[in-house]
Amino acid sequence: MDNDFPMRKIIHVDMDAFYASVEQLDNPELRGKPIAVGGSSQRGVVAAASYEARKFGVRSAMSSVLAKRNCPELIFVKARFDRYKEISKQIRNVFYEYTDLVEPLSLDEAYLDVTVNKKGNPSATLIAKEIRQRILEETGLNASAGISVNKFIAKVASDINKPNGQKTVNPEEVLGFLEDLDIRKFYGVGKVTAEKMYGLGIFTGKDLKERPLEFLAEKFGKSGSYYYQVVRGIHNSEVKPHRIPKSVGAERTFSENLSSEIFMLERLEHIAEELERRLKKSKIAGKTVTLKIKYSDFTLNTRSKTISYFIADKNLILETAKELLYQEELQNSVRLLGISLANLNTGDKKEKRREEPVLVQLKFDF
Repeated sequence: MDNDFPMRKIIHVDMDAFYASVEQLDNPELRGKPIAVGGSSQRGVVAAASYEARKFGVRSAMSSVLAKRNCPELIFVKARFDRYKEISKQIRNVFYEYTDLVEPLSLDEAYLDVTVNKKGNPSATLIAKEIRQRILEETGLNASAGISVNKFIAKVASDINKPNGQKTVNPEEVLGFLEDLDIRKFYGVGKVTAEKMYGLGIFTGKDLKERPLEFLAEKFGKSGSYYYQVVRGIHNSEVKPHRIPKSVGAERTFSENLSSEIFMLERLEHIAEELERRLKKSKIAGKTVTLKIKYSDFTLNTRSKTISYFIADKNLILETAKELLYQEELQNSVRLLGISLANLNTGDKKEKRREEPVLVQLKFDF
């Protein structure tokens, strides 16, 4: 065992039903009731569901029609992202009282590296407890947390005692914790992959660990190496305070399906304008334009083109998107269009370095 590798103390903080909880916080009449943040229209989608709604099987990304069918008493509330951002900023300010190594994943969750922290507290478990209490005092909202030696295990652990709880996986507990874990709870294993693993007789971390790297690479491609590593408690990614985006995009779902390219051009112009706004706000440009088309039967098609220079202007983006639109015939009527820009000019700013693996056998107080 090599003791030269660093051992980190990572906390993953995840707000409980964040959007829905904010709505219940601001409107006492909604407390204790099943609510969904999102549109209630025929084409609406649930952005978040309260725990009262989740008891009826209502989940985020579910169609509003299905959600209402599952829970007839469901109350739909329009999303207020300015309010969510406001509270998210308050929460992050709490994080920065403890460490500058904060990596937000979204408005409602983040990784914190507290190996060395501003409070001089050697216990990541106590820091997580203190942070959750501070968030409650500052915002009136509950948070859950996972604490362990790397981001992967901390992320998985934060879901164990939800809502309003936390789970610490100490270094000596990591391997046993992962072996006992249902494969569906592994971060990075989605529904489709879980079903495929079930078909291969992989139901738990222990089952996954018994499969050789060659087998996993054959069955799951590049992801096979990831699964092989994480089930052994190895996840090399550091907490990155300044996350550099790989792409920037904008998309729209339409209330009525579009059946002709002509009807789509106006929509693409609006999408290109929104994309230009986001690019200029972030001072980013890119070379690869991707057009995303989702058909009425929910099949997805993407078409990309890389040009020789960086662009951020809506007209240049739109010109390329139009070319991609006419590249091949439509397969069906269209319910969603999106444009994204990748191969960004952020790469020069990123200092590439080799990340050292974290060995979980080392012991120190958590």
